[in-house]
Amino acid sequence: MFDRKINARLRQWKGRKPKKPLLLRGARQVGKSTIVNQFGKKYSSFISLNLEKRSDAAFFENESDDISEIFSKIVLDRNIPFLEDDTLLFIDEIQEVPNAIKQLRYFYEDVPRLDVIAAGSLLEFAIGDVSSFPVGRIEYMNLYPMDFEEFLGALGEEMLLEYYRQIPVLPIAHNKLLQLFNTYIQVGGMPEVVSAYISGGKKIESLGRVYETIWDTYVRDIEKYGSNPSERKILRHIVHTSPFVRDRISFNGFGNSNYRSREVGEAFRKLDKAGLIRLVYPTSDTDLPAQLKFKRKPKLQFLDTGLLNYAAGIQSSMIGVSDMNSLYKGYITNHMVVQELIATNNDWRNLPPFWTRENANANAEVDIVISHKNKLVPIEVKSGKKGRLRSLHEYMDRCNHESGVRLLANKISIEDVTTQKGKTYRLLNIPYYMAGRLTDMIESVE
Repeated sequence: MFDRKINARLRQWKGRKPKKPLLLRGARQVGKSTIVNQFGKKYSSFISLNLEKRSDAAFFENESDDISEIFSKIVLDRNIPFLEDDTLLFIDEIQEVPNAIKQLRYFYEDVPRLDVIAAGSLLEFAIGDVSSFPVGRIEYMNLYPMDFEEFLGALGEEMLLEYYRQIPVLPIAHNKLLQLFNTYIQVGGMPEVVSAYISGGKKIESLGRVYETIWDTYVRDIEKYGSNPSERKILRHIVHTSPFVRDRISFNGFGNSNYRSREVGEAFRKLDKAGLIRLVYPTSDTDLPAQLKFKRKPKLQFLDTGLLNYAAGIQSSMIGVSDMNSLYKGYITNHMVVQELIATNNDWRNLPPFWTRENANANAEVDIVISHKNKLVPIEVKSGKKGRLRSLHEYMDRCNHESGVRLLANKISIEDVTTQKGKTYRLLNIPYYMAGRLTDMIESVE
């Protein structure tokens, strides 16, 4: 069992009185069921249902709103006592019975001294089928693949974690943190993969079967995403070709196909809902609020970098590489940085956009922009110890503040940089492995 950060949030939720039922969101295989089953040990009574099982689904399939009666049937069936304020009911794969999602509200109203957690892998699809969604009567938490801090904990690197949590990180820890972040980029953060990596002697080449099993699970799920055979065919094409894309995409004819923009776009939006492949759109704003340009070409963000590496067949090329950003024009490192930011932000809906300025004469693109206090801070991911800053200068000339960030393989430093137009700004150089603590780093130098 790994100590995930969500465990602390679950303990806080448990301590609240009264508390709303909790809906745990996250893609398949990120560890939702494992975490809740482990959390259930903190209760004197723990009742677990899986609505993929016909017998468990039957409790919620009628239209009765008498949740007290429904819960009494569950208690009787399981022969587990209901102890007020010390019983957890876990409803797993709740998306299989959309009516059960609607009925969550009645647990809050009719059985307030029962703790309820529900989870599901395709919740975003099921929520659309709920006629009366319990807005305001349930609470949400999101779960993602393991971030770098959790990865270090899983490896048992407790001493290194203490260095990682310091601001700034002491130079003595830099080389080892960079080395393990490179490993993290290769392995990814899927809990089953990380577990196999550790138990298998930390040999990346032995993980192929685990990746294959997880990837095949997502491919099989396509049957659930698609509403007809034609759409399922397009979804399969996207899943099989997307891992080889390294740049912004066009929907029309995606992957050298004859598919039209509308049908490809709809398929991508379904994969985005499932959390497997997200669409990251650009903004042209340099100040808040940042408006996304949905008519511009987006980038693709996979659920997990390790899965992406496997699907693209590139893991073997990473072995022994000291600076991952030197591979594939920095695409893989950039991808992992965004993955870290998503996990840190803990908001299923919001992905960190990139910035573009596009005109007939010249284009500029900054890898990532994040909202921090009253600023929209630009983030460039560069290889080596330097890297060109032309696009970052363009951004800084247009924004209303003097702070930029560059993620590199080198140690932490701060320098004053002047653009060609004469604007001087503070550039914070941060090693890649600190992407998950980016906000803390920015605040430390303000």
